[in-house]
Amino acid sequence: MFLHALGHFHPPNLLTNAFLEELGLETTDAWILERVGIHTRHTVLPLEYVRETRNRDVRAAQEAAQFSNAETGRRAALMALERAGLKPSDIGLVVAGGCSPDECIPAESNRVAQLLGIDGPAVDLQSACSSFCTQLHFLTGMRPERLPEFVLVVNMENSTRVVDYTDRSSAVLWGDGATAAILSPRVPGRWRVAETRLAGDPSGADKVRVPRIGHFTQHGAEVQKFAIRRASETFQELRAQYLARHPGKGVGDVTFIGHQANLRMLESVARRCEVPESRHVFNVHRRGNTGAAGAPGVMSEHWDDPSLGDALVLSVVGSGLTWSGALLERVTSA
Repeated sequence: MFLHALGHFHPPNLLTNAFLEELGLETTDAWILERVGIHTRHTVLPLEYVRETRNRDVRAAQEAAQFSNAETGRRAALMALERAGLKPSDIGLVVAGGCSPDECIPAESNRVAQLLGIDGPAVDLQSACSSFCTQLHFLTGMRPERLPEFVLVVNMENSTRVVDYTDRSSAVLWGDGATAAILSPRVPGRWRVAETRLAGDPSGADKVRVPRIGHFTQHGAEVQKFAIRRASETFQELRAQYLARHPGKGVGDVTFIGHQANLRMLESVARRCEVPESRHVFNVHRRGNTGAAGAPGVMSEHWDDPSLGDALVLSVVGSGLTWSGALLERVTSA
């Protein structure tokens, strides 16, 4: 499976640490930076709405949001299509998934396809924040002849709509954004998906939740420990696969892009895995936790950056509990 392009979109409204202080959350910029390392995060909600309501009613947030999930996905997809030199009519399948869909049905992928004018099947495949690598895992496992020439994978994450802005622990984390990836099972692109991993522990299904009508909740300390352990294991396993196939390479030749939950978690994974600072790429300090859009969003923002190197590992974790990863190798002739 080849990755031809990535695109991203973040809504313009910024939730700064100073803004969260103004909400009376009993927090400070120093407290937030010490614990999660996040300066700013984006939101589809009007700032005045957050200030006035603290988002106590998630149904009202759905109405107040300035962008739908599908619209943010459309904007990310347009960037990816432009980078790939393709048109919506070139896409034969749309796959989407994330943490907080706008509707139970139709599938979010159908809404994006509708906005883009794509004529083809559209399905959702989600495992919360680990959705992107889960989608890669299933797509790379399919017989190439059963897939169309180009597949669009979209992750729309506008979870500030389900954040309780009287809860300091979750309010400082979440930001909104969307990413889109264009893949092909046959046509060579800039990157090749060389290996994927998918694992889960359903006994932890209640550890991270967004009810059908309700706010995001999680068992923060437990989930962070789980995320650090599983993200580290996944990264090390995929890096070892790369090094085994490329004997002349070393640990400093593989870039790490993790689930953008919070910077302190990512730093812990990088230390455990002995990732050189130059090989750890992230954006959580500016974007917040954008769920399934986090890791692909980092790569999208560095799409033309040669410092990514020739190999990178996306290692992500999500509700379920689920963890997944993907090893991408640069295609030198693309």
